[in-house]
Parts: sequence; C-alpha cells; structure tokens
Amino acid sequence: MLKAVIFDMDGVICHTNPFHSIAFQHFFAKRNLNPTEAEYAEHMYGKNNGYILSHFLGRKIEGEELALLEDEKEGLFREIYKAEVDPISGFMEFFEKLKSADLLTAVATSAPKANLDLIIGTLGIGYQMQSQLASEDVAKHKPDPEVYLKSAAKLGVKPENCLVFEDSFSGATAGLNAGMRVVGVLSSHTKEELPSCDLYIEDYKNLDLVHIQQLFN
Repeated sequence: MLKAVIFDMDGVICHTNPFHSIAFQHFFAKRNLNPTEAEYAEHMYGKNNGYILSHFLGRKIEGEELALLEDEKEGLFREIYKAEVDPISGFMEFFEKLKSADLLTAVATSAPKANLDLIIGTLGIGYQMQSQLASEDVAKHKPDPEVYLKSAAKLGVKPENCLVFEDSFSGATAGLNAGMRVVGVLSSHTKEELPSCDLYIEDYKNLDLVHIQQLFN
C-alpha cells in the first residue's frame, strides 16, 4: 500500500541540470578547463559533487577542500538559478493531488541544503514536506540507499510503502536498493540509461493518483 512519496530534486522537481552545467562551466573556466556537454551528461547528472570535482580536476577531492570548492560552485548555481526556479510540467498539480489524498511527501537530494531551501522555498511547498534531506544529512551518497532509508524512518513508513521519483541511474538504483518502488523521470536520461523502474514518465501532466497506487497492487 502506498503511504509516502519521496522526490529527488534536481531533474525531478525542477529541471536544474542545464543551470548546473552553466555553473560548472564558470567554475571550470576559472581553472582553464572546458568539459563538453557530453562529459557533463556522463559525469555530472545525478552524481555528487565529490565525484564530479574529483573526475574533472583529475584527483581526489575530499575533506575541507571539497567543502570549499563545493561551496564556490553551488554558490554560482544558486546565483544563476534563483530567478529561474520552475517546476517540471505538471509537478505542482500532481503534488497537490498527493496532499489531497493525505499521502506523506518528502524530498531526498544529493544537493546541498542551501539548494534545497532555495528550490523548495521558492515553490512554497516546504511546509507540506514531512521530511527534507540533503547531502549534509547522509554519510553515503546515492546509489547507496541511506538517504531513502533515512527518509522512510523519518516519515515512520516502511520502505515497501514508499514510492521514489528519480531521474538518474545512481538515484533510481538507490531507491531500488532501499526496497522501494521507483518512477523514472526522463528529464535527463533515456529509459535505457536508467535501471529497471516500475514506471517511466516524461513529466507529471498525465500522471494520476490511481495510476501510481496501482504500482502497489
């Protein structure tokens, strides 16, 4: 039985990846690096900043250095994106359907809390989220299921009663590893680039509550 819906954020609530690309372009240009969009698609979308920075800078980035570089890049992103916050088509209407059905809702992102606060705050739905977890709230990043298992625990719901919305291979894998049903949002990747999900959607416009509840029958 469906009791809770947990959303990733980037590429799931808002299509932020193009703006992350712009922020990284500014960040890497300062360091005389110019990754291609194809490289971003392979090594940025759905990945945590530790992986992204280590990959493109060609060495292990961790600890205090990671915190400083991450803060610089995410600050660029928030400055660029703050006037552009816009949910994926149909998301707000679908979210209201979930709340009208008294379902628990949460966000579980690999992004920093400041990004979560910007997006969820701008959309004005934070008070309707019973759990909000960001990168600072976990020790292990997706595809490890920690963020989804912690979300379920915070919601007081068993993993098998949770539905996850994800757009990346690592994120969808994390949801599946947590023992949850997963909807693949095809905003950044094709169906073939994701693990086997319970359902795939382009956006939320034609998604109704009955449809997702049937995934638990």
